[in-house]
Amino acid sequence: MTKKSESANEDQTKEPNRKTVSLVKSQKEQKVSAKEAKSLKEEEEEDLLLDSGTDSDYDGDSLSGSLNSDDFDSDIFDSEDDGSNRETEDGDDEGELVDGENGEEEDGSDDDEGSDQREVAEESDSSEDEVAPRNTVGDVPLEWYKDEKHIGYDITGKKITKKEKQDKLDSFLATMDDSKNWRKVYDEYNDEEVELTKEESKLIRRMLKGEAPHADFDPYAPYVDWFKWDDAIHPLSSAPEPKRRFIPSKWEAKKVVKYVRAIRKGLIKFDKPEEEPNVYLLWGDDSTSDQKSKHLTYIPPPKLKLPGHEESYNPSLEYIPTEEEKASYELMYEEDRPKFIPKRFTSLRSIPAYENALKESFDRCLDLYLCPRVRKKRINIDPESLKPKLPSRKDLRPYPNSCYLEYKGHTGPVTSISTELSGQWIASGSTDGSVRIWEVETGRCLKVWQFDEAVKCVAWNPLPDFPILAVGMGIDLVFLNTELGTDEEQQRIEELLQLDNLPELDEAAAAIAKWLPDEKYGGIKIRHFKNLSYIDWHPKGDYLSAVMPGGETRGVVIHQLSAHSTKRLPIKMRGLPVCTLFHPNHRGIFIIATKKYVRVYNLHKNGEPIKKLETGLREISSMAIHPGGDNLVVGSKEGKMCWFDMDLSSKPYKILKNHPKDITNVGFHRSYPLFASCSEDSTAYVFHGKVYNDLNENPLIVPLEILRGHSSKGGVLDCKFHPRQPWLFTAGGDSVIKLYCH
Repeated sequence: MTKKSESANEDQTKEPNRKTVSLVKSQKEQKVSAKEAKSLKEEEEEDLLLDSGTDSDYDGDSLSGSLNSDDFDSDIFDSEDDGSNRETEDGDDEGELVDGENGEEEDGSDDDEGSDQREVAEESDSSEDEVAPRNTVGDVPLEWYKDEKHIGYDITGKKITKKEKQDKLDSFLATMDDSKNWRKVYDEYNDEEVELTKEESKLIRRMLKGEAPHADFDPYAPYVDWFKWDDAIHPLSSAPEPKRRFIPSKWEAKKVVKYVRAIRKGLIKFDKPEEEPNVYLLWGDDSTSDQKSKHLTYIPPPKLKLPGHEESYNPSLEYIPTEEEKASYELMYEEDRPKFIPKRFTSLRSIPAYENALKESFDRCLDLYLCPRVRKKRINIDPESLKPKLPSRKDLRPYPNSCYLEYKGHTGPVTSISTELSGQWIASGSTDGSVRIWEVETGRCLKVWQFDEAVKCVAWNPLPDFPILAVGMGIDLVFLNTELGTDEEQQRIEELLQLDNLPELDEAAAAIAKWLPDEKYGGIKIRHFKNLSYIDWHPKGDYLSAVMPGGETRGVVIHQLSAHSTKRLPIKMRGLPVCTLFHPNHRGIFIIATKKYVRVYNLHKNGEPIKKLETGLREISSMAIHPGGDNLVVGSKEGKMCWFDMDLSSKPYKILKNHPKDITNVGFHRSYPLFASCSEDSTAYVFHGKVYNDLNENPLIVPLEILRGHSSKGGVLDCKFHPRQPWLFTAGGDSVIKLYCH
């Protein structure tokens, strides 16, 4: 009875369980059918929306492959509704399942799960068959398959043929007809179009908004403290483990004891270092000594000279000096006298003690520990390779190298010379108070003016139609009419040299100079308040600068011949002026040389300083500017000559030290690349100085010739180049003017 009752109870319990399982299955089927109906309804709504979108005007963003955040709005709202419905349905299902799980339904649920897995497996098998073969070419560029019919290979190694590309019009019509075209993206790697799912569109929309791709990601998750601070006394640290935690190994201790016993018994022996003998070669080379290895800076002392045949006790007769030679030794200086005089002995027993042995050994010791020794590395360099590579003098011809003509007539030293622009005449001034005009080619003296004072400087007007000569002597500056031009030119010169209506000078200029007529020679005389030392014409021939070293701040003035006026420079003079120059190309640029510096001013801008050249010389004596106007040569009273490239730097480009005495004057040739310098040592140096138009190329300076011929009395006081020929005129203190030609 008990068995029957138990079986009956089991049947009664199984029946309600089977009913609950059947109810759960029916609810699942209803749920699946409801989901399918809802998804179909959503797709129909999306198609209607897309159809309404395609009826509008064509937009470029509707093509396949173009995505925008606005394209995902409608789909996202549908998916959110789906999520809410799913949550409610899932909640209902969970409640029903919880109620039904009170009974024992394990067998039925296992059967249902097995059937679902089989269906999924069957679907996955069928989906794998439908998937197109994937491209497996790896990182190979697709450009290699541009001209091929296939685009790569699948996993089995078969070629994947390219799909035929539609015409642009056909593809456009196809995209307009397809409502889901906005979801399609072209995969160039596999040559196929991929349609994005709703989940992928959600991810893209979130990424476009700058949010996390997955919706379940919480960017503001609470901080999780991974460390337990309850029992911690000190903060975390990266300190090394203390030695007290080290646990020694007992096995290693036994091994050490074993080795110690073996060493004590002599079973293990060590090689002892060999002891080197403490001996060395007395007359050996110090290069093998230990001192070289111990001391890195050790320098061996110089060796003594080994004895030769002269130090022999019985040398040959040819080594023994005669009495006359011994007497000549006594007349020599002690430094040049030989320290040992050989003698001849018959045997070793008759040789006396060397009298200088103690002195020489003492001197040797002093040399060893008192004389410092320095190691110097000798470099074998050919001295010729250190010289700059200059062109040959033959390639730089023509240049003056020999005296061709002499102009004699002055009785005192010729202090200054000046050439006329045509090159036919030359003017000279001397300390005898005479000014002479010479014909260059013949040496004939054309005209002579005699003054009461020594002539300091002469300068010919640079204009060819105004043959006027400016002569500076003492405090007077005289303009002379040379009477060399035509009648028309002479008439203009006479009108120019008349002082009928003089303009009123300001007080500053009137205190410096006065314009007076020259009654003796019919010219103009300008009387200054200090002695003149240098005059220079402007290239236009109307202005003339005069330098008075004793005038200090008023030491430089400019005279205008046409206006018969004198102007004081609006410049604060710093130092005693030596000489001045007008720039040959730029108007208004005025150069003043003081004893140590050369300054450049712009007279058009009220004497604004432009540049200051630092010569580094003790005292400047003369100055000359290149016809190009960018290079300047400065001579000094210490025999040095500085070449300045004014565009390059304010310091000398080259410093030439040629003359042993003071340089009296320097000058450039107007057309040839030549410049020269003369000095009180009675010589004149001629140089080749070529200035290139390329600013990246430095000027070429080559010494060419040393011109000698003047006597040592007074030296060479002035030098000037011929304006057209490569000739050089020199004025000497011996009252002779020389012409050097090529």
